[in-house]
Amino acid sequence: MGSFNQTKIENFILIGLSRDPKTKIAMFIIFSLVYATSITGNITLIIVTQLVNELQTPMYRFICNLSLLDIAFTSVTVPKMLIGLHLDRNYISYVGCFTQLYFFHFFGSSESFLLSIMGYDRYVAICHPLRYFQIMDNKTCILLALGCWVTGFLYSFVHTILTSTLSFCSSKEVNHFFCDMPPLLKLSCSDTKVNVIVILGLGGLATTASFLLTLISYFYIISTILQIRSKEGRYKAFSTCASHLLIVLIFYGTIIIMYLRPQSSYSMEHDKMLSVFYNVITPMLNPMIYSMRNKEVKRALRKVCMRKRIWQKNISY
Repeated sequence: MGSFNQTKIENFILIGLSRDPKTKIAMFIIFSLVYATSITGNITLIIVTQLVNELQTPMYRFICNLSLLDIAFTSVTVPKMLIGLHLDRNYISYVGCFTQLYFFHFFGSSESFLLSIMGYDRYVAICHPLRYFQIMDNKTCILLALGCWVTGFLYSFVHTILTSTLSFCSSKEVNHFFCDMPPLLKLSCSDTKVNVIVILGLGGLATTASFLLTLISYFYIISTILQIRSKEGRYKAFSTCASHLLIVLIFYGTIIIMYLRPQSSYSMEHDKMLSVFYNVITPMLNPMIYSMRNKEVKRALRKVCMRKRIWQKNISY
């Protein structure tokens, strides 16, 4: 990747979230717990959806993909951030920086596309329940999930290659806790107009298309739910979509604020806090939202726990 950039810089310095030693210790403890909770929660959700037969449905296959993306997404930046907070090792190589940039946008954009597909899945389940398993068969689910990963790969590839063409002449301090496009653009001594146009254009198109597809799906979902006569029926139908809708609002709300606002209102300190929420907190919330609001997942968790106890008793005997 270095061949695309005429630069003397071999590494960057990540300034991080704080320079105060006491604040860094507190942050290290908090983010370590959040990261451990996120990884544990998402791995648990993957295991449960794979072990329990009742969860072998299209919706839970997509949830399993979402958990995989959350694990990968948060692991791209958080371990490096924790090392910086604990050991003050804030250096990252030029290649490492652009590798981190690539995978951050690869997993993040793939998750964005997956959420829109999950919205379509809920649309089919609510609006065409009798044809649900016919429309969302195994082959279709695999192709849709694969399409999210491939599209994310291409989307990130364009941004990473374009950013790597920039020159970094003197300063190498990245005012962030990971390598992202906005702080690298501010650091560059090249003309970044094309980069900004591509970020707003391609990023806006991808985000708008994904969000619009989700909105259209929920327009038809809500219209169908309102036509259900019984309160119990309406509640049951809406409860199957509530978890996904909550995650969509959190995810897209943060993306829109971060990447699609005017450059004049850009604030690095503000973006750091948004990035923490988007990259650290949200992957922890996703499995919690799905497990706490979903009766099927709760039942499945109880089944897995009971199997574990029975297995442990058999071993002890």
